[in-house]
Amino acid sequence: MKVKPIETDDGSHSLYVESLDEHYHSTKGALQESRHVFIEAGLKQKTASPLRVLEIGMGTGLNALLTFADREKEQEIFYTALEKYPLPETVTGKLNYAQLVGVGEEILGRIHRSAWESWQEIGPGFHLKKLEIDLHSWKPTETYDLVYFDAFGPDKQPDMWSVPIYQTIYNAINPNGLLLTYTAKGAVRRGLQEVGFEVERLQGPPGKKHMTRAGKRL
Repeated sequence: MKVKPIETDDGSHSLYVESLDEHYHSTKGALQESRHVFIEAGLKQKTASPLRVLEIGMGTGLNALLTFADREKEQEIFYTALEKYPLPETVTGKLNYAQLVGVGEEILGRIHRSAWESWQEIGPGFHLKKLEIDLHSWKPTETYDLVYFDAFGPDKQPDMWSVPIYQTIYNAINPNGLLLTYTAKGAVRRGLQEVGFEVERLQGPPGKKHMTRAGKRL
């Protein structure tokens, strides 16, 4: 996909996809959106170690970088990221996340340059496995405590936001696991409820009224 770099309102970078007329993050602030939706409402609720995280739509690597930087001290993370369209280093090498987050440039570089399809140690206690795969073809072989559902929006890629997809994810989440997503569309919430999730509508990040957190309560 052809992407165009942009700067969002909080000074952090994002990308614009011309073919979809869609941004990778909120134009109100990429960094503050990711922190609000995935870190504060998700990672900060899970202090167990080791913690297994699944990201759907790795994109720019911002969520992975924030998870590395903001996890609990000594918390070990096993982070699986699905991405059908990996970004080239000519794009990822220009992102300003490391400076804003306060993590060395080498960490974001390792996230993007690490080998695919196998576990790689990005830093002490942070293990990453990237899978270059379409979500519809993905067959989970592990279970997860936390899921970052960060695909493009339901109006842009409706096939990614479907009951069969939610069911696959629900089956792969551990008891008391959480799914986080930036959207609060009624159809998404109802679909998550249909497969068994308990769904909360939370306050959204700047520029969004609400977001969604779904839990597997067993």
